[in-house]
Order: sequence, then C-alpha cells, then structure tokens
Amino acid sequence: MSDRTRGIKIASWICIIGNALLAIFKIAAGYLSESLSVVADGIDSSGDVLVSLITLYIASLLTRPPNIKFPYGYGKAEANATIAVSFIIFFAGAQLTISSVKRLLEGSFGEMPGNLAIIAVVVSIVVKILLARYQMYVGRKTHSSMLIANAKNMQGDVVISSSVLVGLICTYFLHMPVLDKIIASFVGLWVMWVAIKIFIETNLELMDGNIERSIYEKVFHIVESTPEVRNPHRMRIRRAGHKLMINIDIELKGSMSLNYAHKISHQVEKNIKDKLDQEVFDVVIHIEPYGDKIAEENIGISKEILKDKNGK
Repeated sequence: MSDRTRGIKIASWICIIGNALLAIFKIAAGYLSESLSVVADGIDSSGDVLVSLITLYIASLLTRPPNIKFPYGYGKAEANATIAVSFIIFFAGAQLTISSVKRLLEGSFGEMPGNLAIIAVVVSIVVKILLARYQMYVGRKTHSSMLIANAKNMQGDVVISSSVLVGLICTYFLHMPVLDKIIASFVGLWVMWVAIKIFIETNLELMDGNIERSIYEKVFHIVESTPEVRNPHRMRIRRAGHKLMINIDIELKGSMSLNYAHKISHQVEKNIKDKLDQEVFDVVIHIEPYGDKIAEENIGISKEILKDKNGK
C-alpha cells in the first residue's frame, strides 16, 4: 500500500468515526431539546459519514494497476466519486430545506430549544474545525480532490453550526422558537451551495481542465532547458487522479539521427518527471524538425497563449 493510499484511508477512518459520533450526539440532543436546526446539523454530519465511506472505498480502488478495460488506470475514479459526493451533499441540503420550510408554512414552531442544543452545537464547531483542518492537510499533501472536497464541506459545516448557535442564542433572548426553523432552512440552502461548488470544480477536472498556469510554465521551462530542444508547443496537461498526463510537441534538428532524437525525447521525459513537483503518470512527446511550417491544429497551450493571458 502506497503512502498516499494509507494517508487517505487513515483520514477517511478518522472522519467516519468523528462524524458518526457527532451525528448521533447532535440528532439525539436536537430531539431531546426540541431543536430542528440541531437535528438538521446532525443529519448533515450523517452525510459526512457516507462521504468518508465512499472516500475509503475509492482509496482502495486507486491502487489497482491499469488493465485492458482501463489502460489509464483508475485515477479518474476519484473525480467521479467526488461528483457523487456533491450529489449526496446537495440532496441532504435539499431535504433539510424542504422539511424546515414545510414546518414554517404549517406554523409548527415547537417549543423553546433546551440547553443541550447549545452544548451540542459548540462541541460540533470545535470537532468540525479540527476534522476540516486535518482533511485539508492530508488532501493537499496527497493531492486528493476527494479529501479536499470533504474538507471544504466540513468548513461549510463550521459555518452552518455557527449560524445554528447564533440562531439558538437569539431564540433564547427573543423567546421566538420560529427562529430555529428559519436557521434550519438556511442551513439546508448553504449545504446545497457547497455541493454545487464542489460539482463545478470537479467537473472541470473531468473535462481535463482546471490545470494551474504555473504547471504549464514549469514544464515549458524544464523542456527549454534541455540541450538541442527548441520551441516546445501544443502542450496538453490533464489529470489522472492525483497524477498528471502531459503531451507536448518539440523541435529538433532535422538532420539528427532517429536514435539520437529518441534519446533526447527520453531525456525530456526524464527531466519533466524528475523536476516537476507533482507526480507524472505519462509524458507523450511529438518530435518535429526545426522551423516546421506545417499548419498546426488549434489544440494545446503555447507560451504565447500564457503570455497573452498574463497581459504581456
């Protein structure tokens, strides 16, 4: 088992246990204290348990080697799982919103929440902050979009729990239990918004986009620093999970022997894999003679495009 897989699995188990305990505590505290917003917050934590279970399964799937069915490996499974996570989060938020609005329309405001509700929310805020920071740390370290998405979801949970706490305090001071239901409806809307943002970001990856400009700049610099290589162009970079797949065209002297050109292309590939500060799945290099004037297809990224986007 790789260090990356081990890290993702440990992070997933910590979140499963932490969120499961939080969910049980908050749902029980919400029912006992008659606070719908705290119950809603607990249901949201239950969704986090499901998210972490999915992450745990995908971490095992990522270790499988490429095969005839998936020649590029299982790296994209992580992005697909993140999309599934976004749908789970969205529908959980929608259910919370519908339930809260229904109670408001029915005029079913209930009793004043008990003190246990405030205790449950304070505990939730502290635990969620710790879990979110841990998930983000491991996610960035392992370049895991699933863990980063889960961390963002739990950062949203901190905002949600904080709003629930504010709502409970206002309810006590103003003696208006209706505020608890209003806060619960906004909790659901926030959960839906977090899900939409995760979906948009992950969809970019599935469409082979969302590659940072700095990565293109680094690869261009690495290729140009290789002796006898000129005019790197038509670069295409996409992600296969946490690894990068790089396609690039380079120009070499036309009179060069095939063996020597092949040797240089291997050196370019080695330089990219050794010097780029991210894991590389594969590098595909197309060789052209110096000054090739054949009209090129309008694909890939050139240095000129990077300069134009920088306003130079």
